[in-house]
Amino acid sequence: MPNDFYNANGYTAKASHGYLLRRAKTLMLEAFEAAIAERGFTFTQYIVLAWLREGIATTAKDICAELSHDSGALARVIDQLAERGLVERSRDAGDRRKVELRLTDSGRQSIEAVIPAVVNVMNWTISDFTREEATELVRLLTKFNASMETKLGVSSSLPDVQA
Repeated sequence: MPNDFYNANGYTAKASHGYLLRRAKTLMLEAFEAAIAERGFTFTQYIVLAWLREGIATTAKDICAELSHDSGALARVIDQLAERGLVERSRDAGDRRKVELRLTDSGRQSIEAVIPAVVNVMNWTISDFTREEATELVRLLTKFNASMETKLGVSSSLPDVQA
C-alpha cells in the first residue's frame, strides 16, 4: 500500500480493523457459547475437541500457543475432558516430556454431535452475506492472518482454508 491507510489526525479506534475484528470475535463467541453450552461444553472445551479432531494441535502446549491461553487454565480444561472420558493423554515415545492428547471414541462421538450446531452458528453469522461476500470475507481474513504471521515470524498450525 503506497500510503498509510490510517492517520493520527482523525483516527478513532471504533473505525479500525483491529476494533472490528475484536468486536466480531466477541459477538461470535457469545453466539457459540450459547449453542455449545446446550450440548454440555464450554467454548474452550469445544476448541480442544475440535482441534484434536482435525489434527490442528495434539499437545496442550500447541493448543496454548494457538489460543494464547494460560497453560494452567488449559490444563484444567483438559482435566475436565479427561474426567468425562473424552480425551486421553499419553507420553511421546521419543520424548517422555511431551504429552500427546487424543480423542477417545466417546470424545470423537461428542465432537461430531456438536459440529452441526457449530455449522448452524457459522451459517447464521454470515446469513446476511451473499455466497460471494462470505467467500471474500474468508479470503481476506486468511490473507490478513497470513500477512500478520509472516510479519511477526509466527507460524500457524491452522490448516489452509478452503472457501
